[in-house]
Amino acid sequence: MEESELQENAQETPPKDLFIAPSIHHRDILAGVSYTHHSAIPEILVKHSTTECVLGVDEAGRGPVLGPMVYGLLYLPLACHQQLLAKTHHFDDSKVLTPTVRSSLMETLCKRSSDLFQNCGWGTRVMSARDISSAMLRPAVKYNLNAQAMDATIDLIKDVFARGLNIKEIYIDTVGSPEVYQKKLERIFPTTRITVAKKADSLYPCVSAASVCAKVTRDAALEVCKQALMESDSQAEEPEVAAQGWGSGYPSDARCSTWLKEHMDPLFGWGNECRFSWSTTKDLLEAKATAIKVEWPLMDEEELDGMRMTDFYSIALSGGRASETNELTNWFGTSVAGTIF
Repeated sequence: MEESELQENAQETPPKDLFIAPSIHHRDILAGVSYTHHSAIPEILVKHSTTECVLGVDEAGRGPVLGPMVYGLLYLPLACHQQLLAKTHHFDDSKVLTPTVRSSLMETLCKRSSDLFQNCGWGTRVMSARDISSAMLRPAVKYNLNAQAMDATIDLIKDVFARGLNIKEIYIDTVGSPEVYQKKLERIFPTTRITVAKKADSLYPCVSAASVCAKVTRDAALEVCKQALMESDSQAEEPEVAAQGWGSGYPSDARCSTWLKEHMDPLFGWGNECRFSWSTTKDLLEAKATAIKVEWPLMDEEELDGMRMTDFYSIALSGGRASETNELTNWFGTSVAGTIF
């Protein structure tokens, strides 16, 4: 592996002393459920609801095969945008900041006594690996990652407007063509100045801060998944920390590819932490016939003609007893009414 890849993987790997932000909903993460979290509106904006605000949006975890993709959003008074975020706290693209610095900034943002907490509101949309994959693998109309990402961004922004905030400027790191994406957002939010740009997380402080919210939330979500797997592994002798077992979750990370190979179930593959729509997992499941192949019986058109789903569950009575022509008919027992009457 080249030195640049090693450095990138190190930047993407969660720190040992990772801050667990309020945006971590343990139950939803472990169940593979996507969810949205919003912080409380800063008191200064509650008292002065007409204050003009700037808002930034960015994502973390677009490319990994493990863990969720997270969209982060942050807003604050336009007047203190540059001074507070860039000059005082030195926010930058989360991929440039070290994992420890990212975690520390997020912790400061959540600390009630800090100027970040008092002036900034933030939110995240955690898009689970399970939901990403199921949408991308739809047999009919596929829901690609770009479309999912755009919808997550739009929903987050709509949530902020619904809370009564006066958002005057929006900055977003692009998904696909900046021009096409910007025009789409301008149609949805016509009264707001919108800028969609490549590398927006290194150009606009509010996008940099949103990037940190997204990245730290993703890191913590990976940690939750890893800890749950470790607790269920009775063979683990010593606990690992900060998802070190699978590294950064990126396919290029040797730790990740090794973990996938060593923890693949031949029937189910992996758990809710894994994106089955990625070529990495597809190739592993298909390689060398290591996975169990399931073939579903096909019914011809004559058999399907006129059939209803309820036909599989209806109970045909014969002499007061359920017919045994279909094993699903008495799976949950025989109807009391049918047996008595």
